[in-house]
Amino acid sequence: MSLSYVNLTSGRTVDLTEVRLSSTYGGFLEGYPCRRINDMSVSGLERGAKAAHPHSPVHLVAPAREYPEGDAAPGPFGPVEVLPAVRCVGVFTSNPVDPDLDPVLHRSGLVVAWYQADPDVPSGDRADQGLRDVPWDELAEDFEL
Repeated sequence: MSLSYVNLTSGRTVDLTEVRLSSTYGGFLEGYPCRRINDMSVSGLERGAKAAHPHSPVHLVAPAREYPEGDAAPGPFGPVEVLPAVRCVGVFTSNPVDPDLDPVLHRSGLVVAWYQADPDVPSGDRADQGLRDVPWDELAEDFEL
């Protein structure tokens, strides 16, 4: 049973069967969010997804980066750069990519890591646009049930 589903912009519907949400800046004790900190967060999210799902393909959706201070003088680590508030890793399944496979016996799967603004579970067309734009047929792998 799936937790939710997402309608991809390609027209494919994918089922969300597992999801992990965490705060982007949880535990951040000093300094301010900047490119270096955010790059470590993004690479750590992808590494964690691969470690947690070593036998599945993993795709990272590049997060939006905002610069709330605009042209203000940057601090010692560069300008303030903010990522969306929630880090997400989800396991998705769908019908097989290979049209010759029996959809009763086969599924396709992909683990996706992404960032989103709020802690809501993605659903339907309301999912983050980067998540909805995942090129499923290029990235997912078919497997037998």
